[in-house]
Amino acid sequence: MQAKAKLRLVKPRSLASVAQEEIEQRIVSGVLRPGARINENSLAAELGISRGPIREACRALAEMGLLQFIVNRGCFVREVTEKDAIDVYDLRASLMRLAGETLALRITDDQIDVLSEMVERMTNAAAKADFESYYELNREFHDRIIEFADNTRLRSICDGLSKELHLYRRQSLSVGFAESDREHRQILAALVARDPERAGGALAAHIQKGKTRFLTATAKGESEAKPEAITGAKL
Repeated sequence: MQAKAKLRLVKPRSLASVAQEEIEQRIVSGVLRPGARINENSLAAELGISRGPIREACRALAEMGLLQFIVNRGCFVREVTEKDAIDVYDLRASLMRLAGETLALRITDDQIDVLSEMVERMTNAAAKADFESYYELNREFHDRIIEFADNTRLRSICDGLSKELHLYRRQSLSVGFAESDREHRQILAALVARDPERAGGALAAHIQKGKTRFLTATAKGESEAKPEAITGAKL
């Protein structure tokens, strides 16, 4: 009986984790956009589970700032205000400066190879106007820099911010596609030179320029725009 009781306790948490991961991935991939309603019945049927774990997952994601509950309406992907975006970008810029400064002093040749290969893949994706590939590589590039900096607390804080950034990072990449690619190369060059001040500055500037691109896309109503190839992108 005790074993069965434990299983009953573990199973809902496990199913909620599966549901949370699925919803989060749909937000990250852009399938669920800001303002989209979470259809509990549909998602539960899709995953083959009850609505209970879906609700639990939604509560967890609401605490993370990705979803919001609206009384008598349901649960929705949180819509981002301009102030939200500015606050997160500014904080992220400071954290990435620290990551760059830290990593430049400790980066290994193998880590340089990993980042170099990712930058090349981003350039290729940009040249083909392959937005989805570029978006995922861009996300992974920043995650790797934080990982390689090897600061556990920094990584934990950045992870939370990174998830919230998915709500509007796609908008920032809908303009200035080629510019973003060039900034990655500047970051890489600073890390290869093992110059902490230059690396930190390049990363902070990159995030701040991302903020500017987001504000530009929002102002022009271009959140749905597809980027041009790197050779013809409007700068």
